[in-house]
Amino acid sequence: MSLTVDDFDAALTFYRDVLGLPEEQAYADSGRVSILGAGRATIEIIDAQHAAEVDEIEVGRRVAGPVRLALRVEDSAATAQRLADAGATIVGGPVVTPWNDRNVRLDPPAGVQLTLFTVSDS
Repeated sequence: MSLTVDDFDAALTFYRDVLGLPEEQAYADSGRVSILGAGRATIEIIDAQHAAEVDEIEVGRRVAGPVRLALRVEDSAATAQRLADAGATIVGGPVVTPWNDRNVRLDPPAGVQLTLFTVSDS
């Protein structure tokens, strides 16, 4: 995934320094790019009906656009609060989903909506 932002420094600070994604590479030639490690990636293809259901579970209403980034974290509530302190807006959660994850939905200062999820031990 590539995220084009107006404020590179603010986005880099948010994703690298606050969220804690490690910087794997960085370039500054005709512009700037930072490649952050985000673990294993999957693409979830969902229809509008299922997207609305997920929004209802996590937020209580339809809020996401066509792209939403989901990241597995150790503690979704604590991570969400740290991101909110850095400028993100919590729009839903934490909630325990029907699939037994603990999810929090955020709108970051720049970029796509985030779902932070913590996998339950049970």
